[in-house]
Amino acid sequence: MLTQSEIKEIDHEIGLVPYKKAALIESLKIVQKHRGWISNESVTEIADYLELSPAEVDSVATFYNLIFRKPVGKHMILLCDSVSCYVMGYQKIYRALNEKLKIKFGETTTDKRFTLLPNVCLGCCDRAPALMVDEDLYRDVTIEQLDQILEKYV
Repeated sequence: MLTQSEIKEIDHEIGLVPYKKAALIESLKIVQKHRGWISNESVTEIADYLELSPAEVDSVATFYNLIFRKPVGKHMILLCDSVSCYVMGYQKIYRALNEKLKIKFGETTTDKRFTLLPNVCLGCCDRAPALMVDEDLYRDVTIEQLDQILEKYV
């Protein structure tokens, strides 16, 4: 069942759009913010609240790569793998993260602290390679900076 806090936030988003179902993406983001991911139960709850079918909600939830349909770590690491980041050494950063965290793209650390995902572009082509942890953007990333970056996220 959606919590009162989730309902309040979803109702706010509904008030900003002409049709209730137009608040679907924001509703998914709200529930994910509170629960960490979108379970099948969450899909049904959102569908009921927005008067949509679970299939409609699931089709949107599975389309967007930042809506998570399985549990993820407490912190999300998005590593840019665009052409600019590739040329500027993204692969070295990926290998270092892989070694430090013992995970590959799409995996979560055993302590559930981090999930590592590729990202097509973080909009920092002039400061590549780039990565993002949660809402924090890091540009001109070097292997030497990784420990200091990761230590911030307990």
